[in-house]
Amino acid sequence: MNGPPPVAARGLVKRYGRILAVDHVDLTVEPGDVFGYLGPNGAGKTTSLRMMLGLIRPTDGSVELFGRNPVEQGVRRALEGVAGFVEAPRFYPYFSGRKNLRLLADYDGGASSRRIDEMLDLVELRDRAGDRVGGYSHGMRQRLGIAASLLRDPKLLLLDEPTTGLDPAGMRDMRALVRRLAGEGITVLLSSHLLGEVEDLCNRVAIIRTGRIVYEGTLRDLLATAQTEYRLRATEPERALMIGSAQPGIEKLRADGADLRFQAGEEAAAAFTVALGQARIGIAALVPETASLEELFLGLTGGESGDKSARREEVA
Repeated sequence: MNGPPPVAARGLVKRYGRILAVDHVDLTVEPGDVFGYLGPNGAGKTTSLRMMLGLIRPTDGSVELFGRNPVEQGVRRALEGVAGFVEAPRFYPYFSGRKNLRLLADYDGGASSRRIDEMLDLVELRDRAGDRVGGYSHGMRQRLGIAASLLRDPKLLLLDEPTTGLDPAGMRDMRALVRRLAGEGITVLLSSHLLGEVEDLCNRVAIIRTGRIVYEGTLRDLLATAQTEYRLRATEPERALMIGSAQPGIEKLRADGADLRFQAGEEAAAAFTVALGQARIGIAALVPETASLEELFLGLTGGESGDKSARREEVA
């Protein structure tokens, strides 16, 4: 597709005194992507999004939205066709959902006021539009935040942890809404530490660890990097271990209780079973186990799960 990409970050850096929160981040979001920005809590996701939306200035580097730089061309100009929220959306709690949307539409010039009912229907809040936002659940406020973002008829939607704090039903509904928006041609940049959410929604991902990008590419290519590990149960595990140690292509062979575990390609694994048969060793089970997205994520982030805070590097 012609034209600059929805998001292009190059060498993006953010320092807070001695703390290096974002460390030379490069990433590109292409038109039509549902792009997952993935990392442990504290890894730099939210700080990156704040710079992308012009809420804070980078210490170094640049970010462009459809070719427009918020620092050089001004936030208002750079955010044309862009919407979203960082952390949780904020509203006037004593105003109704509809009145909050009307105020936002007026701030944008008033032309989007005619879309308010359509957006309330889209996020399934039409029946509660007259209620004060202070009485909304967390999930309802998240959905109102998306409705507010969509009033601008954006081509790019940035969402920071949109399902955090939602119950399972709320998470399901939010994911269905993101899929629906992507199906309508909106490019979505989705920050999350929930691996199932990313695997369910995203076609491309970037993984950030302690402020640095450690992977950017398609989710399919990331999953394809996973090596297959086999679990083998043999009638004579000690002899099987000796035979496997001499087999080409058998790696990381080890005993695991009554089983053996090893990594290998299909041909090497097949040759191993033939060798065991020739040695008259019975095979009770041979089970291939491919690494999950969670295991790949933990490998790339040094074992930091999405529920733990990442360490931030200090500038010497």
